[in-house]
Amino acid sequence: MKTTAEVVSSHCLVVAECSQSSPTQLSAMEPQILNLGCMHYRRRCKIRAPCCDEVFDCRHCHNEAKNSEEVDAVDRHDVPRHEIKKVICSLCDVEQDVQQYCINCGICMGKYFCTICKFFDDDISKNQYHCDECGICRTGGKDNFFHCNRCGCCYSKVMEKGHRCVEGAMHHNCPVCFEYLFDTVREISVLPCAHTIHLDCVKEMEKHQR
Repeated sequence: MKTTAEVVSSHCLVVAECSQSSPTQLSAMEPQILNLGCMHYRRRCKIRAPCCDEVFDCRHCHNEAKNSEEVDAVDRHDVPRHEIKKVICSLCDVEQDVQQYCINCGICMGKYFCTICKFFDDDISKNQYHCDECGICRTGGKDNFFHCNRCGCCYSKVMEKGHRCVEGAMHHNCPVCFEYLFDTVREISVLPCAHTIHLDCVKEMEKHQR
């Protein structure tokens, strides 16, 4: 079966189909394919974390497990996403170097794939792209965002000519929930003072009038 691929950048690839297998094979496997992944991403591979040599569905699953209250404070850590070297196919269980297609069964592990972030995701409606300046993948479509070198992050293009610069604008924790903002998967709100906060945290504060 042919696959239609779009190169988002020199290191990111989006494909329209999930497998290099025949249509008959794909149809038989479809229920299994669609149910793979975790609460964070729909994909067909797991990662081997280079920091602790353990297998997780994704970096968020790793970080949540390794930063929980049950883990001793000195052992808590995040996975260095760019250092991931190995993935395990969720269909055939073969461990292999990071790549978009399984070397054993040929399944596409994620319709969106970034070779730098070692990131896989089937939900390409997010319009993922890799920002070279940020060094990570973001969502929303590359054409809709610009990178501000002084702020050190990507903003919507509607802010390009009028935003106030704050050095390292997102390189801090949310003042409400204390999650690190730079690589959060939640929507960010830029306040009139140009500082940043999670949008849902702002709404929660407004609801309680704090």
